[in-house]
Amino acid sequence: MELALTGKTAVVTGASRGIGLAVVEALASEGVRVLGAARTITPELEKYAAATVAVDLSTRAGATSVVDAALAELGGIDILVNNVGGGDADRMTLGGVLDIDDEQWRRMFDLNLFSAVWTTRAALPSLLDRRGAIVSISSINSRLPATSPVGYGEAKAALTAFSKRLSEEYAPRGIRANTVSPGVVGSSLWRGEHGFGAKLAAANGVAHQDFLAAIPQQFGMASPRITEPAEVAALVTFLASEAAGNIIGSDFVIDGGTIKTA
Repeated sequence: MELALTGKTAVVTGASRGIGLAVVEALASEGVRVLGAARTITPELEKYAAATVAVDLSTRAGATSVVDAALAELGGIDILVNNVGGGDADRMTLGGVLDIDDEQWRRMFDLNLFSAVWTTRAALPSLLDRRGAIVSISSINSRLPATSPVGYGEAKAALTAFSKRLSEEYAPRGIRANTVSPGVVGSSLWRGEHGFGAKLAAANGVAHQDFLAAIPQQFGMASPRITEPAEVAALVTFLASEAAGNIIGSDFVIDGGTIKTA
């Protein structure tokens, strides 16, 4: 399929690993010049990105500085991928609503919602000028909040709603905004020895690898395996392309059949 992405420019946040890195690689392979933003710039990101920015995207100043750098380095923005999200496993408390303090709520919303709001608002003038595309990485926890850390699913639900608002307001002016909602993905969030998956395994008193192997059955997935970052990246790349030219305001679930409702 011809995606007609050669010569386009893109900003990808949370780009140093996992889904973000896979998106950078996929876009670059289609001829896109990508600026990758992350707290830590990895050699893998430098391999595929045309430019990089080390930044804390959970702050307004950090988010807007990414757009400033993209305009300087790339000359404009055709594609924005709001991928940064998740949370710091070391600072994350597992438990119910009464167990979680205000600070965790704020961290979750700053990283998983407001980072996208700030970055998108800063990028909109260039995206409008180029009739660009916005793809935001949400989560199936936007639909199943009780299965995620308190604050995470709620923030992702707000992100999905924000994308829908963008599509309603800006589609008539040429911008396409959509979300992709993965289930469990084989990234460092789940596979890393200090990630959220390792923390959940410890909380349940099982070995990390045994916990990962049991996820498809425990989560009731139709697929016998979890999703890989490259599979999410392929969907994002398609949505960013002209091949998806009339896909607007939609949320695409990629979860191995975890969600059972239509």
